[in-house]
Amino acid sequence: MGTAVIIVILIVIVIFSVKSYMKKLASGCCGAGEDKVKKIKPADSDVKNYPCHKKVRIGGMTCKNCAARVENAFNGRDGFYAKVDLSKKTADVYMKNPADTALIADIVRRSGYEVLGVETIEGER
Repeated sequence: MGTAVIIVILIVIVIFSVKSYMKKLASGCCGAGEDKVKKIKPADSDVKNYPCHKKVRIGGMTCKNCAARVENAFNGRDGFYAKVDLSKKTADVYMKNPADTALIADIVRRSGYEVLGVETIEGER
């Protein structure tokens, strides 16, 4: 009887593990395999050269590859530099020219993540 209970518990654990893994595969998150995201280096990474700064709260990022995807979406564009703080689920986006919130949000969405908020930072580095 005790063996049967242990087998049932193990089966339940395996079912939940497989479901979790399938969810990661469907979402395309890097936890599903070894799809290392190569980081794009910005042309200029000195924040002193960027007079405009916005902090973006982002939903859906779960790992370093997710953060790299968001950074790449900005760093691959001329006049932008972004640095993601995965633990806080935010990105600091620095711009050489002002950009409206809609453009910032669109860039994040196109990289596959949800924008939870955009805050303009004044005079802060």
